[in-house]
Amino acid sequence: MKASRYIGCVFVLMMVFTSCRYYIAMPDKEQEIPKHTLDSLNYLTKYHYTLNTNFEVTSDSLMLQQLPLIDVIPVYKHDKLVVAEFMTTPGDSVDSVWVKVAHDQNVMGWVHRKELMEKVVPTDAISHFIHFFSHSRGIASAVIFVVFGLFFIYRAVKKEQLRFVWFNDIDSIFPTLLTMLVALSATLYAGMQRFVPGTWEQFYYAPSLNPFHVPLILGLFLCAVWALLIVAIATVDDVFRQAKMNTALFYLLGLVCVCIILYFFFTYTTYIYIGYAFLIAYYVWAIHHLCRSSYQYICGSCGAKLKHKGICPHCGAFNE
Repeated sequence: MKASRYIGCVFVLMMVFTSCRYYIAMPDKEQEIPKHTLDSLNYLTKYHYTLNTNFEVTSDSLMLQQLPLIDVIPVYKHDKLVVAEFMTTPGDSVDSVWVKVAHDQNVMGWVHRKELMEKVVPTDAISHFIHFFSHSRGIASAVIFVVFGLFFIYRAVKKEQLRFVWFNDIDSIFPTLLTMLVALSATLYAGMQRFVPGTWEQFYYAPSLNPFHVPLILGLFLCAVWALLIVAIATVDDVFRQAKMNTALFYLLGLVCVCIILYFFFTYTTYIYIGYAFLIAYYVWAIHHLCRSSYQYICGSCGAKLKHKGICPHCGAFNE
């Protein structure tokens, strides 16, 4: 546990001495700045979104209050809203910050900032994907795991051979490499959530796919995600090239289950610092597994790949 804490401290120091926040250009104090512009910059720095930011309602309804009256106007799921004004009320026991949003010229009103954030999503497609993934990953992983488990039992009953990553694997480095990238991405994601949550929140409201125009830790995460997508495509191609359709589909289903388990494992262990130690240990094991499972020879009779010389398990020919 002490070693994992040291690793966590090193990670924190790395976050401190590297750029972990978006650069926001603030005007020179000597310049005469309109109050509207200054407020907009302050809101962007504090809340990561500002005036004229566009949102889409994700809940069934959202009630907008007409201050100082007590009337409310509802907006509904998929309605578009734009931020029009902020207001601070220090005596409010629920939330001191109120946000005025507008759907159109006739539908506008105030809502607590926390309630607004729980019931809307930025209109950007990447923000929509982040919101969807963060709210549905538990259900998706459970469904995939159940489907794969049922199929595994079915194949066991039928006494058929099942190809599975790490155990009865195919001759490819891509599946294991894919799991390594998933573990790395999960660790980087959890590290941002744990140590620099503002960096991830700013990315959520103003996403970018360019890893070279964001803070270092976020850039590393985006590079890992891009590499993960490329390796995933190569994995699918290699699996269907080496296995029959039925075998390939369920091999990929099992691989997805493994990736989901690794994602949850490294995400939650990183929050308590030990995820970094597990990541190093997993990378050492994965590299050792790749070296041990590599095929160095080819059968001179049937052309099958062999790990060592001797009798070919496919055709029975002896290879010296």
